[in-house]
Amino acid sequence: MTPDEQRYAEQHTQANLLDDPPDFSIVLGGPLFQLLRRAHLGGDHMELLYRRLVFFLGIAWLPLFLLATVGPFAGSAGRLAFLRDIEVHARFLVALPAFIAAELLVHLRMLPVARRFVERRIILSEDLPRFYRVVGSAFRLRNSIPLELGLFAVVYTFGLWFWHGRFGIEAATWYAMPGGRWHLTPAGAWYVFVSIPILQFMLLRWYVRFCIWYRFLWQISRMPLDLIPTHPDRAGVSASWEASPIRSALFSSVKVRCWLV
Repeated sequence: MTPDEQRYAEQHTQANLLDDPPDFSIVLGGPLFQLLRRAHLGGDHMELLYRRLVFFLGIAWLPLFLLATVGPFAGSAGRLAFLRDIEVHARFLVALPAFIAAELLVHLRMLPVARRFVERRIILSEDLPRFYRVVGSAFRLRNSIPLELGLFAVVYTFGLWFWHGRFGIEAATWYAMPGGRWHLTPAGAWYVFVSIPILQFMLLRWYVRFCIWYRFLWQISRMPLDLIPTHPDRAGVSASWEASPIRSALFSSVKVRCWLV
């Protein structure tokens, strides 16, 4: 390719990037997202929110309710009955739905972020290929199968280790009997090996997204940006993404005590 042809190809590519800037979402990817799509529990753009809420509550909370209130351990003769355990209801009826619902909110608010970098000419035209490589790198992390499998491994190793290291149970509850941490009722077995890991996985998944988002912004900050010091937002056109929706969604959700068991 001659220098003139190469220069023409670069100009043509830049024109295409300007005409069709990318959408950006850090929640539309990963093995769990694909599984939910194939199970008709989610769409290409996080639709069917109510189905996902019903599905996860049906796995994480409903079996606890049935096992703890119907059967030999119904009523929990000890100090703590299932229906009086505010902590478990806060985890699975407040925190877990908040994690799931926040995905749609974050998706809708973050979708035009990358597009604005291009449309507002904050990214210089000669840096557009580099910008697209940064976007692609974020998407590869978002879609990483080993990364989500690693989160499952952490949940079922460190999560169970944390449960084992907690203080002993001295009175009968709906999830365990006195004498040891592993003297679990049927509801307790589901609680420890299914419900809590689901919640911990969702929490860790949000932390990973949080890291991907700030890695993306850090990489963009290393590029020469065409900011406008006199812009009315007093942030050089960048105020619209300073208050990150993923940050607000994440920290509003984790205010509920959901990790400790």
